[in-house]
Amino acid sequence: MTKIILASASPRRRELLEQAEVSFSVRPSDYEEEMTGHDPAGLVRRLSKGKARQVLETALASDDFFSPEEDGLVIGADTIVVYQGEILGKPHDAGDAVRTLEKLQGQTHQVYTGVTFLYKRAGETEWETHSFSEHTDVTFYPVSEEEILRYVNSGEPMDKAGSYAVQGKWAVHVKGIAGEYANVVGLPVGRLFYEAKQLGIRLR
Repeated sequence: MTKIILASASPRRRELLEQAEVSFSVRPSDYEEEMTGHDPAGLVRRLSKGKARQVLETALASDDFFSPEEDGLVIGADTIVVYQGEILGKPHDAGDAVRTLEKLQGQTHQVYTGVTFLYKRAGETEWETHSFSEHTDVTFYPVSEEEILRYVNSGEPMDKAGSYAVQGKWAVHVKGIAGEYANVVGLPVGRLFYEAKQLGIRLR
């Protein structure tokens, strides 16, 4: 059995892992995100690694969650939206969300998620690191200013990268998705299971 921690406060990531029948504990990270650099894939890998390491260090210092006799795994993840080379994180306020959606409406953008595994084998004390990133192209239909304002006023986009939730009210404006859908929600579960299998990590 693998003892697993999801280093994220995101309810979307938690729901995706639960749907995949993974047993895990949630420990949000307070890692300070710095949206710097021009390589989105590298950025999300770096941020996911920082989150995972911060949570692992806290867990090892504060309790005995990870037993020496069991496999251990910490999963860190970070998601950003990229449009024409511009990195779009979570909106700072309602006005920022409106401006972001005005850019994305009628256009195609990319969603990048970085995932980091920090893992150890039973009987070992050394933790290994494995990071990867996944990207998905998302295209929106043209959307009016009134529709954008109505959506922003609902409050839904305020904690979402790119200022929208593909699985929420904004779904009616999604024209097409090229790539893994779950990646747009916040965690590429298919890729995550594939990578874990390659490493010999049991997720369930």
